Amino acid sequence: MTRAVLIVLDSLGIGGAPDAAEFGDAGANTLGHIADRCAAGLADLPGVRSGPLTLPNLAALGLGAAAEAATGRRPPGISTAPLRGRYAVADEVSRGKDTPSGHWEIAGVPVPFAWTVFPKTQPTFPDDVTAALIREGGLPGVLGDRHASGTEIIAELGEEHLRSGKPIVYTSADSVLQIAAHETHFGLDRLLDLCRIARRIVDPLGVGRVIARPFTGESAQTFTRTANRRDYAVPPPEPTLLDRVVASGHRVIGVGKIGDIFAHVGVTEVRKADGNAALVDATLAAMDEAGPGDLVFTNLVDFDMLFGHRRDVAGYAAALEAFDRRLPELTGRLGSGDLLVLTADHGCDPTWPGTDHTREAVPVLMTGPGLTAGYAGRRATFADIGETVAAWLGLPPGPHGTSML
Repeated sequence: MTRAVLIVLDSLGIGGAPDAAEFGDAGANTLGHIADRCAAGLADLPGVRSGPLTLPNLAALGLGAAAEAATGRRPPGISTAPLRGRYAVADEVSRGKDTPSGHWEIAGVPVPFAWTVFPKTQPTFPDDVTAALIREGGLPGVLGDRHASGTEIIAELGEEHLRSGKPIVYTSADSVLQIAAHETHFGLDRLLDLCRIARRIVDPLGVGRVIARPFTGESAQTFTRTANRRDYAVPPPEPTLLDRVVASGHRVIGVGKIGDIFAHVGVTEVRKADGNAALVDATLAAMDEAGPGDLVFTNLVDFDMLFGHRRDVAGYAAALEAFDRRLPELTGRLGSGDLLVLTADHGCDPTWPGTDHTREAVPVLMTGPGLTAGYAGRRATFADIGETVAAWLGLPPGPHGTSML
């Protein structure tokens, strides 16, 4: 019996999605455009990084080769060192480019329906939704009620929130209702209770997630979102890889926001941490504790939340290089028969207009003692990732996707 570690580098798309034009994303390429900017000297951070994008460990697992297979062009700076991993390119069949759709499909369950997305109007939420939230939450009103970047709207409205006691309610191109409030002045428990109320209110509308966005600080210059974020998601429409692992009598250790994404269905243990570095630490600790047949499933959210949505090319590049430097710690923890899979759930090209996700193909990088290196082809669905992990763990095939083994 073996173990599997599945890590989602949130938003690390590699371009080339066949249906990108349908989403307004033709030409989007998260990894490629970051590498281009780095090669041109446009993504330097004094004292942190400079020059071409340097990812030798990811390249050895096939990142550059996967990007070239997706788009016909290897991103500049990505080395052509001898291949030590098995790699593939995966396209998404789910109808959205959101976090739940990507993760559920990775776990073997594509999403065939369209989520409800709120219009780009102001106000954006239906009047009855806002009225119910105010009434049932005992609120003096709400602020925002529009599409916005979370960090920007908190900086803009946070001081008014402190004066008025009104929470900041906003959305994005995803199927989501987000509520930001101060952890102490408004209260974290009160915010979480309010989000549970909101989840019930929008359930009939087919909204994917309600997200609590707590923050601290006393002014626009000092407001900072905290690690106490909570996602209230609807559960997947059918059993996922996670459920199958649990049904086999083994554990699923969810690191980061995995538990929230799957509505805590099929997740036996939750490990929270703040930031990619701490999430890698938590993953290493989970690997030390995982037994035969267990799955460690991690989401590294900083790539998306801190750099993709904020269109911070240099920050994204530095975060990728920081993860690459830690990758040998992860591969060094693999025992005989273990499998490590690195992938992504969508793109979030930091050079693209707007602040939304981008529809892109994703890399699938696999390694472990005894795994044959090479190209596993272009996969028609992310579900092939889940089926590969299932096959590795000795689970029966699921209804979607095929193994890459």
